[in-house]
Amino acid sequence: MSTTPAYAHEDAGSPPSFFPDYRSTVIRSPRLPLVRVPQTLTETTGPTGAWDRLMGPAAVDLTIQHAAPPLGQRIVVSGRVLDEQGRPVPNTVVEIWQANAAGRYIHSKDNWDAPLDPNFTGAGRVITDAEGRYRYVTIRPGAYPWGNHKNAWRPAHIHLSLLGPAFATRLVTQLYFPDDPLIEIDPIANAVPMPYRNRLVCRFDIATTVPNWALGYLFDIVLKGRDQTPFEDAHDH
Repeated sequence: MSTTPAYAHEDAGSPPSFFPDYRSTVIRSPRLPLVRVPQTLTETTGPTGAWDRLMGPAAVDLTIQHAAPPLGQRIVVSGRVLDEQGRPVPNTVVEIWQANAAGRYIHSKDNWDAPLDPNFTGAGRVITDAEGRYRYVTIRPGAYPWGNHKNAWRPAHIHLSLLGPAFATRLVTQLYFPDDPLIEIDPIANAVPMPYRNRLVCRFDIATTVPNWALGYLFDIVLKGRDQTPFEDAHDH
């Protein structure tokens, strides 16, 4: 039986469960010391290598899911999933979800004054190849207000959820875009201390850019170790 705790371990590069500037953590963070619950065999083993049969075919292009292309700047995001030694991690599900170009999600609780796009759902899924690589096509999401404090706006971002060998081996994180001024004043981003916060920012890549079609960005995800990608509180949209 594994002795790995069933909750996310907080270290120097991870956001704390209690971060008062991010107001939701005040009521969501634990009040009592955490109890280590050993994971069972069924939690740490599972359908690795069979994700495509369980979840259906990959949805790697979010711009062709409907009758017409969505509005917004088309982008390509690609990268690798790596372990602490820099080795590729194959057969890993990388799910994404995001707001549309106007900064609005399709779910019923998002009702701020921005248009929905009938041609954009904002959800996709890829599986890393033998070299740990993933790639998807989408549109650059817009910023949106979120009510945490006066005039609070979330930077443009894309959420990522990674599933390893089992459903319990999950990393939830998000990526931001370079040169976004909202990152510096966003409580969720700033819950991750520097320099670790920089690991959440993708970088523009001209080699990934498709001529006359889409801008390209790179975002590698390191699962653990000193270069690991910080996780996020999954309570954000």
